[in-house]
Amino acid sequence: MPRVYDSVRLLALMFAAVVSALAADPSTARLLKQVEQRYNRAETLQVRFAETYTAAGRSSRTETGLLSLRKPGRMRWDYTSPAGKLFVSDGKNLYLYVPGTNRVQKMKLKQSEDMRAPLAFLLGKLNFEKEFQNIQTKSEGDNTRILAEPKADSLPYSKVEFVVSPDSEIRKLHILEQDNSMLDFTFDEEKVNPPLAGSLFQFHPPAGADVVEGSR
Repeated sequence: MPRVYDSVRLLALMFAAVVSALAADPSTARLLKQVEQRYNRAETLQVRFAETYTAAGRSSRTETGLLSLRKPGRMRWDYTSPAGKLFVSDGKNLYLYVPGTNRVQKMKLKQSEDMRAPLAFLLGKLNFEKEFQNIQTKSEGDNTRILAEPKADSLPYSKVEFVVSPDSEIRKLHILEQDNSMLDFTFDEEKVNPPLAGSLFQFHPPAGADVVEGSR
């Protein structure tokens, strides 16, 4: 079955890595705390993304678009490639529309086990727990790359890396999954607290689209 929900692993994993700073050296802890504060203090957020998914032993595919977030629990992924693909959370329900199938998949946010779901609470107040080990940092020009491993073997990923700019902005995110699949994000043109209307996070099924409720 196609992985229609693989886009977002995004900042849920990013913030899990932020947690790991508590076990790292003071400079790393300070850096990641600044990243945490940058996103926790935001009421809205908008950023362009390019995501590349590479399944083990298969060719990769890249999708691009614009991600919009608003407190509490609202997000919208507008895809430019593939054109028309849309993923929306109104704070209660998740909707995924894929124009190639003219189908809408709907599920309750709290019932979703997909790794996108935690993103609905991205802009809420976060209470972190220590989840990572073997924290490392290394400079990449003006940026810093953070490398971490999860403490729990039950998680679907084995390594996380993200690149942070001097102003605590996430520029890149790399996730290595337990099956050796990889998910890479590049983020550009981030806007903190842009004006985003509530109507942006209301989903209206396209005419003739088949709406299916439940898990994928």
